Amino acid sequence: MNAVAFNVLKERFKGVRSQTEALAAVFSAEDLCVQTMPDVSPGKWHLAHVSWFWETFLLQPALSDYTPFDPRFNYLFNSYYEAVGERHARPERGFLTRPGLDAVLAYRAHVDQAVCDWFDQADAATVDDFRAVIETGFAHEEQHQELFLTDIKHVLSRSSFPEAGYPRDDETPPQIAPEQPDPVWIAYEGGLYEFGHEGDGFAFDNEGPRHKSWLEPFALASRPVTNAQYLAFIEAGGYEQAQHWLSEGWERMQAEGRRHPFYWRHGESGWSQFTLHGERPLHPDAPVCHLDYYEASAFASWAGCRLPEEREWEYAARELDPGHGRWADPKGLLEPAAMKKGSSLQAMYGEVWEWTRSAYSAYPGYEPAEGAIGEYNGKFMCGQFVLRGGSCLTPPNHARPTYRNFFPPDAQWQMTGLRLAKDIAPR
Repeated sequence: MNAVAFNVLKERFKGVRSQTEALAAVFSAEDLCVQTMPDVSPGKWHLAHVSWFWETFLLQPALSDYTPFDPRFNYLFNSYYEAVGERHARPERGFLTRPGLDAVLAYRAHVDQAVCDWFDQADAATVDDFRAVIETGFAHEEQHQELFLTDIKHVLSRSSFPEAGYPRDDETPPQIAPEQPDPVWIAYEGGLYEFGHEGDGFAFDNEGPRHKSWLEPFALASRPVTNAQYLAFIEAGGYEQAQHWLSEGWERMQAEGRRHPFYWRHGESGWSQFTLHGERPLHPDAPVCHLDYYEASAFASWAGCRLPEEREWEYAARELDPGHGRWADPKGLLEPAAMKKGSSLQAMYGEVWEWTRSAYSAYPGYEPAEGAIGEYNGKFMCGQFVLRGGSCLTPPNHARPTYRNFFPPDAQWQMTGLRLAKDIAPR
């Protein structure tokens, strides 16, 4: 490893860590201590957990004389790593009034200083030995930056104070129009292609190995499904038509009495949705978001289409520049932006995570990494579906055609939407 690469790693570490704290800076200690449902972790827990990761997987293995900041934190802030020891139950993270936010920030400062000191003292060969852990640490903390945003959004949605959230002052978006133009369909001939990560850049183990797979001819919609399109589904009685729903989804809709997306609200002035900037009028041309897999699948059936396979999505996205996506910016719009009319693919990166109908499973030849770090992805390959593309809350380093996000089919609190696909006859 040369000096330039060495310094790039250190500076990126500092940048990732400072971005996490920037996302949290607008909130009070009380905001960051709340857990509003089992899937949501308090903001304070996220701040501590990502520090625990650096302490556990870098500092302790790399420094024989390293003393943990507080040995109790291994129990409190371990997420799911069985090899590392027992841990505090996830649904009870909101019970952790201690350590307080000040102590958590002190923990972060301690870990930051220790990692920077290690960078300053270690030789290039030693740093190179830990490079995979370091790059995984970057990706891990960036994933938690997105989780921080989606979790605090759920917390704020239960607040009675409308000013809570990220400040934003812009023009009011228009109300829903009666009809919106259909998206353009883009056809692909299909064939035998290679999929999965290749090359020297960082990727998670579940993105490989590279392998061949056959695609039948298919077509993708040029843009994600919009709020206006989804409203048409609601008004046509989509939530009352069992024929479009998977059995588990239909049972869930009936049990919960659900009739609209997670953060949608209907009042005297029409439809609105809760956002990280407070409640805002629903924009007709913005991608619909916070749908679970059941809702996405039902809409696709109602529209006479289907959800794409994950390899179809990857094939279509491989020639696009992820840099054109719109990524998480605490000073910008933290909600999906309106789509533009056009005949090319839009928003494949950076508006909403797009559900695919592919079950999350191992690629041919997949083997998880050895040790505790191998628990990162492989142990979740059951009962989940793959999402592709990234959202407006995703850090830009997670934008690549092979990136595989995954959630269970009932997950609503993430920034999840859909793009339609359909089969086409071969030429």
